[in-house]
Amino acid sequence: MKSFSRRTFLKSTALAGASLATSRVLGANDNIRVAVIGLGNKGGQHVKVFRSMRGCRIAALCDVDPKRLAEKLDPFDNKKAIFATTDLRRVIDRKDIDVVVIATCNHWHGPAAVWSCQAGKDVYVEKPVSHSLREGSVMVAAARKYNRIVQAGTQYRSDHGLRAAAEYIRQGKIGKMLWGHVLWYERRGSIGRKAPWKPDWLDYDLYCGPAPVEPLTRDRLHYDWHWVWSTGDGDLANSGIHAFDVCRMLAGYDHLPTRSFCVGERFAVHDAGQTPNTQLTVLDYEPAPIIIENRNLPTRKGERSMDQLKGVREGIIFQCEDGYFAGFRAGGWIFDNDGKKVKQFKGGGGRDHHANFIEAVRRRKSELLNAPIRQGHISSAVCHLGNLSFRLGADASRKEILEKIGDLKLASETFERIDKHLAANEVNLNNTPMKLGPWLTIDRQSDTITHCDGKKAGPTVKKAHELARGSYRERFALGENI
Repeated sequence: MKSFSRRTFLKSTALAGASLATSRVLGANDNIRVAVIGLGNKGGQHVKVFRSMRGCRIAALCDVDPKRLAEKLDPFDNKKAIFATTDLRRVIDRKDIDVVVIATCNHWHGPAAVWSCQAGKDVYVEKPVSHSLREGSVMVAAARKYNRIVQAGTQYRSDHGLRAAAEYIRQGKIGKMLWGHVLWYERRGSIGRKAPWKPDWLDYDLYCGPAPVEPLTRDRLHYDWHWVWSTGDGDLANSGIHAFDVCRMLAGYDHLPTRSFCVGERFAVHDAGQTPNTQLTVLDYEPAPIIIENRNLPTRKGERSMDQLKGVREGIIFQCEDGYFAGFRAGGWIFDNDGKKVKQFKGGGGRDHHANFIEAVRRRKSELLNAPIRQGHISSAVCHLGNLSFRLGADASRKEILEKIGDLKLASETFERIDKHLAANEVNLNNTPMKLGPWLTIDRQSDTITHCDGKKAGPTVKKAHELARGSYRERFALGENI
């Protein structure tokens, strides 16, 4: 296929002022025609869910890897009725698609979602919804401008038990909110390192899309893109975002923090990965600050087990004056301050999330969405802020880290536990220090960074703005005019 830019895409779909004309009015009995773009583990799950939903029909499948595409197409008896392609732009260009589900690498989320909105499609986009701070804002603007239904793939917002827990906490049933601690302890090993190579069985230029076309040095093409900055956003935005999103729901925060900073590093693995595998992100929310703690190393070197805190390995501890909530995927419990169980909230894993999206699509009401794009943007942006601070950081001593943490006891105690955890993995911070990033001050009206460590100008601020804006190859750029 010839070079196909965003500009030629817009021309080919006649979107100059007529985008909404491409979306049809759905009758009560009309099937919603679904296209799934990106057919890895998550995309495959989406295919199964939407295929099983009454009133939905899989109309198109897309993956840049022809092997994956053939694998996911194989179970269908009516293969000829499904449009199959390796180029997502051909899916978005079609008039017989109502909904686009995006489960690609992170760097494709924003362009694919914005183009889909411009083409009159409704969108379900995986987390993190964006690959940069600005990109998320553009996605929110596109959904509003083109009047599209856009759901973020933070499915635990549709968990009835967690929603009930949030209401319980916000009603003050366990007193004033004090702090939230998001934990994500998930073991991840080396992704390998080898001589530069490129996959020869697919269109690698299209795979890279908005990102630079650079040779790979990791062992695998798929999944491990999460740990490379040009295509992924680390475990903070890969997994930790789910628990943070729920923590934010518990607190009732519908905005970014006023400030954020991060400390972390990639320890004990010598591979092609760039993102930290040990990370502490501090969020200056009021009245209750939140920290996000990511660990990918085991309890100790050579073991497979992972640490826990108050029975939580992947989830949330939300402390209030008279007790705390602990849990996540399977719901959770309210405990008193002595650790005695008080009230249970049974979770369902957010299994109603797709149905919530389809109901909003059919009724044309974005207000029905449990995870509208604005909420997805906020949680994704917080992860980007943590990563930005890390990438702007420099090696620091324990003393320097604790000085930056200041009097936030929750964060200082967590850092001390991280130090002991690293020692158990034979990592000595005296010899292999952590990177300490600057405090990033955020304008919550524009969702932009205004200061770095209190400074409004300088090289660090300039670099922060560059990273927050994101970078694109020209053919795939999201311009100012959407």
